[in-house]
Amino acid sequence: MSDAVVEALNGTPRAGDIAAAALPLPPAAVVGQPLSSVATPALVLDLDAFDENLERMAAAAAKHGVAVRPHAKAHKSVAIARAQLAAGAVGICCQKLSEAYPFARAGVANIHISNEFVGDDKVAMAVALAGHVTLSVCVDDVRQVAALGKAAGRAGVRIAVLPEVDVGQGRCGVATADALSGLVDAIDHYDALHFGGIQAYHGSAQHFAAWAERRDAARRAADQAAAYVTHLEARGVRSPVVTGGGTGTCEFDLASGVYTEIQPGSYVFLDQHYGSLEWRDEWRFRHGLFLAATVMSAARPGMIVCDAGLKSMAVDSGQPRFWSAQREGTPTYRGASDEHGVLDLASPAADGAAWLGEMLLLVPGHCDPTVNLHDQYVAVRHGRVEALWPIDARGMSR
Repeated sequence: MSDAVVEALNGTPRAGDIAAAALPLPPAAVVGQPLSSVATPALVLDLDAFDENLERMAAAAAKHGVAVRPHAKAHKSVAIARAQLAAGAVGICCQKLSEAYPFARAGVANIHISNEFVGDDKVAMAVALAGHVTLSVCVDDVRQVAALGKAAGRAGVRIAVLPEVDVGQGRCGVATADALSGLVDAIDHYDALHFGGIQAYHGSAQHFAAWAERRDAARRAADQAAAYVTHLEARGVRSPVVTGGGTGTCEFDLASGVYTEIQPGSYVFLDQHYGSLEWRDEWRFRHGLFLAATVMSAARPGMIVCDAGLKSMAVDSGQPRFWSAQREGTPTYRGASDEHGVLDLASPAADGAAWLGEMLLLVPGHCDPTVNLHDQYVAVRHGRVEALWPIDARGMSR
């Protein structure tokens, strides 16, 4: 390998390189500036909608005496987690161990890893986290329990372990009472572990479009979770926590009498997919997360092109919804490529020249992976930037 290649791989400065101080990247947004001046694409959080969504979930959970443990995979932000905790949340969920690290460093003291993990590296991460926070984790195999129990014992930490039961998702989790009993017995074998309850999450139920279909799926999931709890009680084992549920089924999960805590995530934002579902009025959260984009081309009749494509938002749950612009009209976001978003105007012959340079607000189709594409939230109130919140766990998927 040549010296030049080695230098390039090591990032060694070379003649002709420009120092960062000599060519600084301008900030995308500054506190106090109007939203219309923010550089795009930018992930914008409407603080009034955000505050209302937080309060609505907290009040509903308090009414039913159920704890809220919001899912941080939706927002990946310490600032948002702190706001959720201030609103009464008992802790947070993380889907991956690395995702939990920035929250633990920031003082979030109670974290649930709502997913299985295997491998020495992952077990070591769990043990390290348990040295700083109250940690609970999920398992669905006795080999996961053994690896964790041995490592936690050596490290002198104690971890709550929640067997996951399959209540309709058909993905992770054991599907029989005997398998659940085997996991509980395995957990009891290790002094460094203790049985923390059960994880009973039905992800697909969150996304059924019809309200009645979500209600029925949530009811079946709760019934199955209750049967597992009853099975353990017959063996003299109490389940201190039954956790699961999410944004799409929270109204049913809270009223089920089965769950002791719920794990909603997207409710703070309400992306386009969730917004397209059928809701009862009292449970319709507000759209609070937007992607600000700018029309950068209007060269063809009947369409305009903005600067927000696949590298700015996820479209796995559908295209974004056009929300607003200064200019009158309701173009439809038709398709995304890497850095382009194509929107159709009302007529194929319409002249889009007047749209050039216009800022658009778009509601992303799927908030979680969209958030993971950005470094910060531009938090706005009444059209002006109030705060810039880092997306602290961006890209942390180990």
